[in-house]
Amino acid sequence: MKMSNAQLNELKQKYVANGAASPATQFADRAENAIIWDADGNRIIDFAGGIGVLNIGHCHPKVVEAVREQLGRVMHTCQTVIPYEGYVKVAEKLSQLTPVRGHAKVMLVNSGAEALENAVKVARAATGKNNVICFDGGYHGRTFMTMAMNGKVAPYSADFGSMPGNVFRAPYPVPFHGVSEEDALRGLKMTLKTDANPKDTAAIVIEPVLGEGGFYPAPASFLKAVREICDEHGMLMIVDEVQSGFGRTGKLFAIEHSGVQPDIITMAKSMAGGMPISALVGTAEHMDASGPNSLGGTYSGSPVSCAAVLAVLEVLEEEKILEKSQALGEVLGQRFTQWQQRFGCVENVRHLGSMAALDIVSADQAPDAELAAALCRRAREKGLILLSCGLYGNTIRFLMPVTIEDNILEEGLAIVEELLEEVTA
Repeated sequence: MKMSNAQLNELKQKYVANGAASPATQFADRAENAIIWDADGNRIIDFAGGIGVLNIGHCHPKVVEAVREQLGRVMHTCQTVIPYEGYVKVAEKLSQLTPVRGHAKVMLVNSGAEALENAVKVARAATGKNNVICFDGGYHGRTFMTMAMNGKVAPYSADFGSMPGNVFRAPYPVPFHGVSEEDALRGLKMTLKTDANPKDTAAIVIEPVLGEGGFYPAPASFLKAVREICDEHGMLMIVDEVQSGFGRTGKLFAIEHSGVQPDIITMAKSMAGGMPISALVGTAEHMDASGPNSLGGTYSGSPVSCAAVLAVLEVLEEEKILEKSQALGEVLGQRFTQWQQRFGCVENVRHLGSMAALDIVSADQAPDAELAAALCRRAREKGLILLSCGLYGNTIRFLMPVTIEDNILEEGLAIVEELLEEVTA
């Protein structure tokens, strides 16, 4: 017998750990492109996309068919025990498409955090050094190493004791919050002088667009400067594209906007249309630095997830997803600009492709996390999933599928506009 939202909530409260339980009271029952229907049959517009996982929408028919076909052939072997075609085909495609230096090699794992963990392992093996430099506001995962790498404490690492060492931080350029590009570059150089000696530093890890940190793009000139610093000191440049990759910014990877070629790029989320998989793609000599069987995992590069990745890559090309992302970003940018002109609580509107966001501020222009949270809460009540993020919790981010229908997009934006009118009335 099918269960209702209320019945499922009772089970959640009884059996799901508080730290892992969603605050949402609705439960997804089925979904298609940008629409979810909950257990009670309510229709919900999805502007979150599983936190950037669904650039081509919920249950894309081509991905569903690829998964179904693979399920009837091989579900699991562990590729280190006996490999399969999908793994090497995905590796071939990613090697060809990912803008790292030289010939690229690939490792597939399960999540963005696992990709970052392994990127650090590869960097340490390749350089013989230990330190890693990350950035304020950065987000890289919830494993212990990635919690240490995150540039924000709560809620990710506040309750879990000491973090791994050899991780250092530098400022990320966000002029809206008082950190200019010059400030950030000066801070990075100071970190190398006062905390992370270059001779002991394996890598600098950076998101070309902060994800959880607020959707702030790094200037191309800053990314080029980071590349130069890495080259000067024999450090690897690792770019985290877990949230910004696979078409969200109008390029396959956000780093392409700058022309910079990193040594390693990590990716996950939208690369498989909802199936769990991630990858690190790096220059062959670095990826081959560690010994046999030093990298891997039981479910790494699952056959079913590999089938989904190959289908997603076909969809990206056949449906011109990169062009659609650019067009969607223009629509969002124009609408956000109108809101900024009309509503005093909207500031600093921005987008890179369809990776779009705006900041919610108080009357004195201070970050207003409470109002941002209230807007997201009220949106849910009106049938729209909206997410906040940012170092100050006051950013509203927009991660609807790039494939969203025009009428559904307008319906969702109209809800946001109505809520902005309510809070400024």
